[in-house]
Amino acid sequence: MSDLVKGKATICIVNYKTLDFTRLALRCIRRYTKHPYEVIVVDNDSRDESLEYLKSLKWIRLLERQSRDDYSGSRSHSAALELGYQSCDAEFFVSMHSDAFAYRDNWLADLIGYFGADERIACVGSGKLEMTSKWRVLLKKATDLRTFKRKLLREPDPTGRYRYYNRTICCLYRTGILRNENLSFLTDDERGLTSGEKLYFDIVDRGYKTVELPTSLLSRYVIHLAHATQVVNPQEFALRKRTVKKCNRYAKKVMSSPTMQSIITDGSLDK
Repeated sequence: MSDLVKGKATICIVNYKTLDFTRLALRCIRRYTKHPYEVIVVDNDSRDESLEYLKSLKWIRLLERQSRDDYSGSRSHSAALELGYQSCDAEFFVSMHSDAFAYRDNWLADLIGYFGADERIACVGSGKLEMTSKWRVLLKKATDLRTFKRKLLREPDPTGRYRYYNRTICCLYRTGILRNENLSFLTDDERGLTSGEKLYFDIVDRGYKTVELPTSLLSRYVIHLAHATQVVNPQEFALRKRTVKKCNRYAKKVMSSPTMQSIITDGSLDK
């Protein structure tokens, strides 16, 4: 589309009461991104110190959603992504979770490179960035009896629940295609699909190409904590104790690493 800035990327992060993680995510972008970009942060009515921090930053575009209504976490997140996407003026729109941290130089340029010259490619991303060991991931897949039974009996998947999709953890979209097809990040509550699922299925079902990166490849560029918003807001989100312990353990490991500590302590990245 003629009104989109060629080559530019809009990185959109949704914040909801995750000051430490959102700050680190933004500072990582500031340090490691060389490709032309802007950052849009959509605050989901946090009303806490994370919003005050975002208001102090001059180099981001802050959008505030004044009311989360009675939305679930997923619906509220999708509505915030949609607000950011509607405000995008760049050729590429990048959805990024507030607990996803870029940590390699030229990460954005490298990922955009997977679009190549094929303008039918609408999306570049990956599946779930697991924070568990590879053998546990393989064991989980091997013991997924529900999926095994469905495939064995060749049962159809009318809802799309078991289809692969590129997650919005760190996913790149060609803005012009989404606009031309009138696609959105809003959830499909009737089919129980999240924003990432619905959008990805719409892209594929309309005949556009996508690039599915191995999680091992995307993990070279981005670290994802997973469930950070829920873990730091236990009064609003229910998680199993085992999940909380695992998330806290992994978050402590990541946040205490020399690479992340050098960014956490570098206040100049806010300016």
